[in-house]
Amino acid sequence: MVANLKNILSEKRSVILERWVDHILDTYPAETANFLREKKNRFANPVAHSVSEGVEGIFEDLLQGIDKDRVSVFLDNIIRIRAIQEFTPSQAISFVFFLKKIMRDELAREIRENNLSDELALIENHIDLLGLLAFDIFMGCREKLYDIKANEMKHMTFRLLQKANLIYEKPEEEPDVSDSNFVNLNEKR
Repeated sequence: MVANLKNILSEKRSVILERWVDHILDTYPAETANFLREKKNRFANPVAHSVSEGVEGIFEDLLQGIDKDRVSVFLDNIIRIRAIQEFTPSQAISFVFFLKKIMRDELAREIRENNLSDELALIENHIDLLGLLAFDIFMGCREKLYDIKANEMKHMTFRLLQKANLIYEKPEEEPDVSDSNFVNLNEKR
């Protein structure tokens, strides 16, 4: 039987995904990474759960053929978390590229014996495209975060100026012109 890289990747799925999650968790400080590895409950540890679920979805999409809308959801689940943390853009999306090295390490013998380097190059190109998509998602998350912070600063400044009695609110109601005390300046007396 002629080996196909996608079939081999499917066979080694659990090992590859486990290594991928470990590499991602290693990007966190040691204490945080240990916590993320120890807690298996999705409610006690939503970050590790999102990472695990996300890499499974991304890997499956890579094997089936990338559907941008479908894979964006999985990327977003991981990147949204990393966008609010202290990661640079390159650190935040680097997890996508970890998969290349993991695949090469895990499949080195199969790639060599079955002459699968062309298939590997094609899959690595798809991973590069995932990296670009991840960057777009990351930047969208950061833009949203900065918009939220800017709007909060505007509201906070407005509230401070109000408390200092430096801003007066304009009454929303217009005076009732039928009021007997109202004088129309255009009328002659």
